[in-house]
Amino acid sequence: MRLLDRRLFVALGAAFTLAACNGGGGSAGAATSEDMTLGNADAKVTVVEYASAACSHCATWNEEVWPAFKAKYVDTGRVHYVFKEFLTPPIDLAAAAFLTARCAGEDKYFGVIDAVFRAQNTMFTTGDVRGELLRIANSAGLSEEEFNQCIRDEEALKALNERVERAQREDEITGTPTFLVNGKKVDGEASLEALDKAIAEAEAAAK
Repeated sequence: MRLLDRRLFVALGAAFTLAACNGGGGSAGAATSEDMTLGNADAKVTVVEYASAACSHCATWNEEVWPAFKAKYVDTGRVHYVFKEFLTPPIDLAAAAFLTARCAGEDKYFGVIDAVFRAQNTMFTTGDVRGELLRIANSAGLSEEEFNQCIRDEEALKALNERVERAQREDEITGTPTFLVNGKKVDGEASLEALDKAIAEAEAAAK
């Protein structure tokens, strides 16, 4: 079941090329007021993650690496974590998830994204994307009517498309997840060990 009216995408004339999950990346992307962030904004190290709510590799990182990364770096104030939204197929799932998370509010945004990642397998297995997203939206305090209005918000979708286009055009992001530590891309799988090394180098350079 399609979540978003196909005409919304056509009307917006989105120019970006659909990216792949678990692809490569490019130059650094600075945090903007449109991005969702966690941690100490004045930290010497900024870790940027480009992720798609529809990316299975992003979901795996969220489950296997994020808890330890957050406890070690975000909760302690060592890292300013910046989450940049990106779109990979299935595009309707990715877009609707991000729109729903933003409608839930900044304080619930990351909780909604976490729930979407955890529900990915069920969505892909059953095909009931709308039902799962509605359940998540309800748990975040949104009614079904609010959820429907949220995922059909043309202005919000246009803003999301513009953020993705900018990431592709200016930051040369081609896939997710892509991580940048103080502007430097982390090559290969972003394991906790790889991020440890990149953060240590960034901290040393910032002294």
